[in-house]
Amino acid sequence: MGDELAELKAEVKRLHTKLQKVEDEAEIRKVHFKYGYYLDKCLYQEVVDMFSNHPDAYVEFLGSRYRGKEGIRRLYIGRFQNFFVKGRNGPVYGFLLDHPMMQDIVDVDPSGTRAWARIRALMSAGTHQSIQEEHPRGHAQWWEGGLYENEYIKEDGVWKPFRYRYFPFWHADFERGWAHTKKNYIPWPTQTYPEDPSGPDELIEQKMLWPDTRCIPFHYPHPVTGQFVKDDDLRAPKYGEDVSTSLPPLSIALPKDQLEKLEKEKGETEKVVEKNGVIADSTAVA
Repeated sequence: MGDELAELKAEVKRLHTKLQKVEDEAEIRKVHFKYGYYLDKCLYQEVVDMFSNHPDAYVEFLGSRYRGKEGIRRLYIGRFQNFFVKGRNGPVYGFLLDHPMMQDIVDVDPSGTRAWARIRALMSAGTHQSIQEEHPRGHAQWWEGGLYENEYIKEDGVWKPFRYRYFPFWHADFERGWAHTKKNYIPWPTQTYPEDPSGPDELIEQKMLWPDTRCIPFHYPHPVTGQFVKDDDLRAPKYGEDVSTSLPPLSIALPKDQLEKLEKEKGETEKVVEKNGVIADSTAVA
């Protein structure tokens, strides 16, 4: 009887742990999809309010990082809100900015306080011809394909966006298509804050746009071999040329200062293990 009771308790504990993981994964998907719906309608204040208050939070976008809640606010409100909707929180007549989110892969760490997600976005955007005189984009319609490699944190029992890395890797005018995308379709930030009042906190060497086809690193290992994709296999040389001639691989690793801080917190005897933005022992960085 005692053995059966112990087995039953162990099974209940296992099922509880599994159920919690499933619930966390579902909640993280909802968090990102809610983010996407707010983004569609230029509800940038709601977007900013979703993010973690942790000082290590950031958004990585177009070769730059916007760090902390203030940096994140500068991106969504200082840059996007002021340009797309002229400072208003919410949509403006005739401006389309839809972000369908799909192919989501979510992984929660054993502590249940950190998670990672890889999510594809396919944006359709444009301005109706009736507003071409007043909107800064004039009359335009375009596509954008991008990929998120995100990290989430549970704060006070609530899952929040923590480190968002968005790579908008291809754009296309609707009429001409992606095969004819002009170079530098989206201008890269060239100045940091405060020189640029809506600029990032730092510029990084993470610039890629179509026809660059380097692979965004995966936060997860191969489901069968347990191995991460080799760095050289993430690169994109020209057809028939050696990989050594191509641009270096992209990275979703943590910023150097954040890694150093985590190592210091963990102690000199134990080194933080980090691969593709994932900390092996997240309990050390809570």
